[in-house]
Amino acid sequence: MSRIAVTTVALAALAAGRSASAQAPSTPLRPVAEARASFAEPGISPDAREIAFVSAGDIWTVPTAGGEARLLVAHAANESHPLYSPDGARLAFVSNRAGGNDIWILTLSTGAVRRLTFDDGNESLDGWSRDGRWIYFSSTAHDISSMNDVYRVRAEGGTPMPVAADRFASEFMSAPNADGSITAIVARGFGLSQWWRKGRSHLDESELWLVRGDGSKPPAYEQVMPRGARQLWPMWSADGTSLYFVSDRNGSQNLWQKPLAGDARALTRFTTGRVLWPSMSGDGNTIAFERDFAIWTFDVRSGAARPVPIARRGAVSGDAVQHLNLQTGFSELTVSPDGRKVAFLAHGDVFVAGSSDGGDALRVTASTAAETHLDWAPDSRRLVYAANRGGRWRLYTYDLTLSREAALTDGGESDLAPRFSPDGKQVAYIHGNELRVVSVESKTTRTMAKGIFGRAPMVSNGAIAWSPDGRWIAFLTAGTKMFVNAWVVSSSGGEAKQVSWLSNTRANSISWSADGGYLLLDTGMRVEAGQVARVDLLPYTPRFREEQLEALFRDETPGRIATPVAPAPVAVRADSAMRGDSVSYRPDPRNVRIVFEGIRGRLSFLPLGVDVGVQTMSRDGKQLAVTAVVANQPTIYTYSLDDLSSEPAVARPLVSSGSAKGSVQFSPDGKSLWYLDGGRVTSVALDTRASKPLTVRAELDVDFHREKWDVFHQAWEFLADNFYDPNFHGFDWNGVQTSYAPLIAGAGTADELRRLLSLMVGELDASHMGISAPPTAQSTPTGRIGLEFDRYAYEQRGEFRISAVIPGAAADLAGNVRVGDRLVELDAAPLGAGVNLDSLLAFKVGRRVTLTLASGESAASRRRTVAVSARNGALEKVALYRSWIEERRAIVAKASNGTLGYAHIFDMGANALANLNTDLDDDNQLRGGLVVDVRNNNGGFMNGHVLDVLQRTSYVTMQRRDAPPVPGRPVLGQRSLDMPTIALTSQQTLSDGENFTEGYRTLGLGKVVGEPTAGWDVYTSAGTMVDGTTVRLPFMTNAQRDLVPLERHSRPVDIAVDRPMGESYTGRDTQLERAVAELLKTLANSRR
Repeated sequence: MSRIAVTTVALAALAAGRSASAQAPSTPLRPVAEARASFAEPGISPDAREIAFVSAGDIWTVPTAGGEARLLVAHAANESHPLYSPDGARLAFVSNRAGGNDIWILTLSTGAVRRLTFDDGNESLDGWSRDGRWIYFSSTAHDISSMNDVYRVRAEGGTPMPVAADRFASEFMSAPNADGSITAIVARGFGLSQWWRKGRSHLDESELWLVRGDGSKPPAYEQVMPRGARQLWPMWSADGTSLYFVSDRNGSQNLWQKPLAGDARALTRFTTGRVLWPSMSGDGNTIAFERDFAIWTFDVRSGAARPVPIARRGAVSGDAVQHLNLQTGFSELTVSPDGRKVAFLAHGDVFVAGSSDGGDALRVTASTAAETHLDWAPDSRRLVYAANRGGRWRLYTYDLTLSREAALTDGGESDLAPRFSPDGKQVAYIHGNELRVVSVESKTTRTMAKGIFGRAPMVSNGAIAWSPDGRWIAFLTAGTKMFVNAWVVSSSGGEAKQVSWLSNTRANSISWSADGGYLLLDTGMRVEAGQVARVDLLPYTPRFREEQLEALFRDETPGRIATPVAPAPVAVRADSAMRGDSVSYRPDPRNVRIVFEGIRGRLSFLPLGVDVGVQTMSRDGKQLAVTAVVANQPTIYTYSLDDLSSEPAVARPLVSSGSAKGSVQFSPDGKSLWYLDGGRVTSVALDTRASKPLTVRAELDVDFHREKWDVFHQAWEFLADNFYDPNFHGFDWNGVQTSYAPLIAGAGTADELRRLLSLMVGELDASHMGISAPPTAQSTPTGRIGLEFDRYAYEQRGEFRISAVIPGAAADLAGNVRVGDRLVELDAAPLGAGVNLDSLLAFKVGRRVTLTLASGESAASRRRTVAVSARNGALEKVALYRSWIEERRAIVAKASNGTLGYAHIFDMGANALANLNTDLDDDNQLRGGLVVDVRNNNGGFMNGHVLDVLQRTSYVTMQRRDAPPVPGRPVLGQRSLDMPTIALTSQQTLSDGENFTEGYRTLGLGKVVGEPTAGWDVYTSAGTMVDGTTVRLPFMTNAQRDLVPLERHSRPVDIAVDRPMGESYTGRDTQLERAVAELLKTLANSRR
């Protein structure tokens, strides 16, 4: 640990400047001399004398007037959002020290820290009740999808109970009034999960509501502030007559006040920057908040806002040098041509180990920058790879015999996907939108072809293949309508020529056969099964088994073993390579020829029968390996390419398990396959199908304070190169990099670094953005028993009285559990007011849990036990969702008197079409119309396929004898609804759900009812940095037919109907009821 002292005073906002034109990304900065510590999430004390805040993942305190900050809570875990109790004796905060984000309480007088929440979901701390008895928080653990509900739990411990839990609606950032009878909440939108975004889409807009009730009856909801702005962090005035909150209603984030009986007004007048995580003193006169990575205060009486000068003193528990000894988590395995060595990546560095015994791997690179795209030279002594040093990806070679690295390229664009030529003298690679070749000896480069190859991290390492004789280079590039096809170009130069004309948008790998006669490439569409296409470069001449016998008699010398004779070179006229004749040719790997005339007709598909991921050929060209996922099991298949094989050509599963399979390749002798199995180096023998992990150890020291710069640069560069708008929404992305550099220098932990990166990407005011930590140890799994409890009975009497048995969840499946029963014991442990039920259900997923139930009111009531199988949270959410669906179906059936059907589309993911086909069952097909509900649809990529089903109409009628006539399409195997529909959307219909809405309206399929959609619509991917952190990359615009972007523009509705918060407590669905009424009108009008 290092001792640091960093001071901040009133600094100008670090808001990015604006630029009107496209920007050429600058070179990422190296470490800066002056570091600036960031201070965040302040909690002001009740007497307004002190502020607790977060820096470097620890909690500090500083006088409100400013000065020296002292370390209060230090832990290797990440601590956040400290809030004082009303008496100032305790401090609540959030920590991930137990795996997930839980709420903990520190007693200031003793230093004792105890855990308050035990659910395996993540809790967000909201505040204390005025009497200090209750902690309020928000959680997604018990609602459908990622919707938040508001809970409270006794500060002394107990089971959290819901305060506001409107089903399938988001409620968060709660604040109770003085007597706890009213709770102010934020409703709707992504304000909690995307608090770091500067600016907003419709999805970020939220409302303020008051929730009244003590749990004795359903809560009552009253709206205080409508949508139209980002409105977060409500706080009560001391007299309970006003709410204070943060809003960007005037274009920038500021503090606002809303008297309950008056109009809202802005209190601050900031025009740049962000106002975040405010807290209020007990007398209501001072608000502390985060702004521009510093702590500020606002004097309610004078209206003055000022930064708090802070000098941080103390030894932070931040990340330092960490020694890693890795045996798994590897990527990009490649086997040397001699089969004796393996190279791979570990934590972004290149390592080499022996393929027979493994052991301690040799570390080839030792920079903090990331390396990628490894390839062995034919001599098995050299490697080539790309490294992200100095702001761009460059190619380097490493000679293992000399232990020497050499730079191979140095250009203006990134260089990726290197492939050695067969003689090892040249390397082909991708340079921006060019295919280039570089001489290993002279370093001279030549441009061979231009194409659309993408940019890091979206460049395939398998998109280039040399011909066996080194005279040709095959490559994959996108073209018409982004269809990806194979091209070839002579390695000596000349015009590149297309050799496949597939109308597919996906291809990852291309292989050249060992005899030089054909190419193989994987190809497919996102929602169709992947295939392996074969392109014959010469008119195909089959081989015959008789030739093998004839070859035995070519050498008649007694006692001499005949030497196999290579195929004789084919005599080809000078123009035959371009024209093609009726004659066919035998391939010759020593002199690869291509007949371009007629090559379009020489495309075929291998009959594999599996959904191919990527393909690779053995070096002798006799075998093919492909990856596929079958029944959620990543699987490797092999397939014979040998024309003379006596075995039928069938894809045969070689290895299958639950872990990911990558970097699949044959050993040089073709007897085994090497691959990464869940990040572990593994081989499998083709004859016995026995897999064998190779025990390899990769040791390295990781210095966080060096590595953080490369993480920062990679995140910035990935967006600089890929963000869909070259003008970066008008922001100066180069300036953002410059302004954040001092903050990165001051970052003390990986979590703090990721927080800063979140704020950085938030500068772009775009959707589909975010920073995610690498996978880590999860929190303790909490079993779910499928019960909900009466809040009033628990808080008043300590009773776990069942208020709902979730249909299809654990208790419902067990049976004999009823609403009104009291749960008095769980696995023989008595239950009461101070018991946290979640803590008793830790590690119970999949196990038997014994419930002891009582039906009567008295303690002597007869008891019974019921054994249930506890489920995980995801399965219970599915049960909640299905219950919600059945409720909607009942509403539609009742409101339409059975005339209409109902289908909800949860998302547009891979299963969306299959789920819709299931919902369009025999019962729905008998109705006169269908309500298509895409509210809260989180997107995906299936909207076009869903629309196809809805828009298809009959044109042929078919009839069997003694049966009624039916539409022809379903009989012939094509889904077709063939009835009037109406669509329902909400604010949280986003991404591909919005594409669906746009298509539904554009195609004129029916009216759209509900709320305008999210305005959160762009095509996205993700990039992974050297430490495993990922950044989302919106890289492709989605637009209307007239090219108006859908991003930040909601899809409108034909009939606007807002859903009031709290509606699920009433059993109504006003939006659905209106949709039913409108569709019935449509049906009535069609009969006239």
